[in-house]
Amino acid sequence: MLKIYKAGIVMAIKQKIKELAKKYSDNLKSKIDNRMEEMKADDKSHYLIYQVLGISDKEGHLIDLYQNKGRFLYKYAGSFLEEATKLCFLETFPDSATTKIPNTLGQRPKTFEIDCLEGNNAIEIKWRDATTDGDHITKEHTRIKVIHDAGYQPIRVMFYYPNRTQAMKIQNMLETLYKGIGGEYYYGDSAWEYVKNRTTIDLKQILEDIAKENSGD
Repeated sequence: MLKIYKAGIVMAIKQKIKELAKKYSDNLKSKIDNRMEEMKADDKSHYLIYQVLGISDKEGHLIDLYQNKGRFLYKYAGSFLEEATKLCFLETFPDSATTKIPNTLGQRPKTFEIDCLEGNNAIEIKWRDATTDGDHITKEHTRIKVIHDAGYQPIRVMFYYPNRTQAMKIQNMLETLYKGIGGEYYYGDSAWEYVKNRTTIDLKQILEDIAKENSGD
């Protein structure tokens, strides 16, 4: 009976995530289609500079095209994975929720958002973080100190680690900040495992199943 119950939960959450993926996919396609239509009327006089730098009009057009597509894709990919992760926690911990707490160490921003507050765990969910901005360290240090001072344990869950050296250095410093204040920092395989261990839901497996279904394999 327990196995049947667990299987039912997995099927239910998988269906919710499939529906969520469909919604994001449809919205992404709509955004891209609209932008592609808008770009037909764009001023292309800047292609002159592309030509000076050895980029043909055809290649320059493709670069502009995929740069715009990429912006939407990265935004929607991050938002989808964050929301799918929240669904896993909500399925196991119905009281977990996105929460805002006041910034007790400054005036800007007025509040900090916790992506998923599960009991005492203040979980920040990132699909990836490729920032190379040093100010990001200062802002994040303030954020996790405010969270810690509020009585919560800051936890960072980032599914995909950046590839570039400077971005990796930023993440190394963030990991040090989290652990130095008594928090936790998970990335890559450990991030997927954290979600699985905490919620008993294998989110990565569900996403791999959906991806296979979409590809027809």
